[in-house]
Amino acid sequence: METTTARRASRPLRIPPLPCPFPSQVSPYADQADKETLEWLADSGMLDDEMVERYRRAGYGWLCARTYPHADHDALRLVTDWCVWLFAFDDVFCESDRRAAEIARALPRFLAVLDEPESAGRPGDAFARALLEIRGRIAASGDAGQLERWCAATRDYLSAQVWEAANREDRVVPSLADYVFMRRRTGAMLTVFALIDIVNGRRLTPGEWRHPLVRAVTGHANDVVVWDNDLISYAKENEGVNARNNLVTVLARHRRCSRQRAMELIAGMRDRAIADMVAARPSLEALGSEAVLTYLSGLEFWVSGSIDYSLTSSRYTGAWERAAGLASG
Repeated sequence: METTTARRASRPLRIPPLPCPFPSQVSPYADQADKETLEWLADSGMLDDEMVERYRRAGYGWLCARTYPHADHDALRLVTDWCVWLFAFDDVFCESDRRAAEIARALPRFLAVLDEPESAGRPGDAFARALLEIRGRIAASGDAGQLERWCAATRDYLSAQVWEAANREDRVVPSLADYVFMRRRTGAMLTVFALIDIVNGRRLTPGEWRHPLVRAVTGHANDVVVWDNDLISYAKENEGVNARNNLVTVLARHRRCSRQRAMELIAGMRDRAIADMVAARPSLEALGSEAVLTYLSGLEFWVSGSIDYSLTSSRYTGAWERAAGLASG
């Protein structure tokens, strides 16, 4: 007779509901940006032909079309190219068996592009060349302060990959506190948030960027997007080497609960973070800054757009279909 434990183990995991109170829109340049970014990716040499085809099916241009719906064509291309660079870097460096030391030794060529582009020349590494190109486009689109915000966030993102790789290498499930702290960096969201005021043409002053309310709502949006991603990408990551670097695994281990219960706990965490974003809006409106409100709308579009995109993207849906098949087989 089948035991209760066996029956539970055979049940497919379910992504909890991910309610979102923020508007959902799509750029009219979605198809065009998706096609042109794929061509840019193929020419960059970062990925082989098979992986480029996988990216074509995933339609990454639609992610940025949903998260920057009011960007003009050139601005949308910039953020789409950057997001595709991040996905490619994640696939090649982060969701692989590369050791922490190997990633650490690769950092100088990327940090040199960010900090000393005038002496970088033409990098031999395809990722560094593409990073240099994107940095130049950001410098041309924004001012020195906006560029430095993006560079600083990108430095943090790159450095955090060493921590994540060390977890993979040593088969460590990090503590909840460590994971939440570092996930705000490994998720790369601060790099894309730093482009919101550049893309939308309403510059945040240094004081507005550092304002406690702006920092707080940025943190809440960051948490929501990466926690949603941990839920939506769990089946994909559970197939590979990165299963321990996921909030589902972290909560299941440290709360000593099932993975399904861990997913439900995450859903509660993200709902509370969204409620904090909603509660912050009146105070942010009271600042009387169009730039702050445009930035806040950009954060809200990232929350709604990443859900809309991810729940339909082949990057994630295929793994869930395979997991459901295994559970029912």
